[in-house]
Amino acid sequence: MGAIRQRVRADLRGVHLALNVFVATSLLWLVLRQVEGLNPIWAISSMLASCDPHVADAFKNVRGRVINAMIGCATGLVFLILGGSRDWTLPTALATTAFLSSYIVRVPVMWRQAPITAAIVIASALEKHTKMASIHLGLRRVAEVLFGCFVGLFVTWLISKIWPLPESPPASAPVRP
Repeated sequence: MGAIRQRVRADLRGVHLALNVFVATSLLWLVLRQVEGLNPIWAISSMLASCDPHVADAFKNVRGRVINAMIGCATGLVFLILGGSRDWTLPTALATTAFLSSYIVRVPVMWRQAPITAAIVIASALEKHTKMASIHLGLRRVAEVLFGCFVGLFVTWLISKIWPLPESPPASAPVRP
């Protein structure tokens, strides 16, 4: 236990991250459970990938997630409209989205978010909904994901104002996994 206390005292980024995650998860859970049909898990998983103890890093994460989520959403919708729920739709859409994100848009932060978002959109068709219901459900899930990103960024910013961290950890006591 003494080694853990020593690490925490030397670098409070982990405490900040845990606080960000607690506050943002609570906020998302309370808000999204009030809206009929919304599942906070989509937003919470997105928030987890967006949160960071430092606002600048959180902003980079959110920017990359939003850009790549838009690519994934657009590509997923195109494949959903053109291909429906055929067996080839999901792997082809994910490969196409990964290619577009990697070589055309080239926003490397969170570049995997593009195919993840395409999968979220197309998965709604795999649940055997009508094409329009699938599109609606896919867009709603993407909105939940984006909301989670922005809540994560907001909570990171808010906590950094209440309890500021130095921009880099102390050089004398690096945190090791």
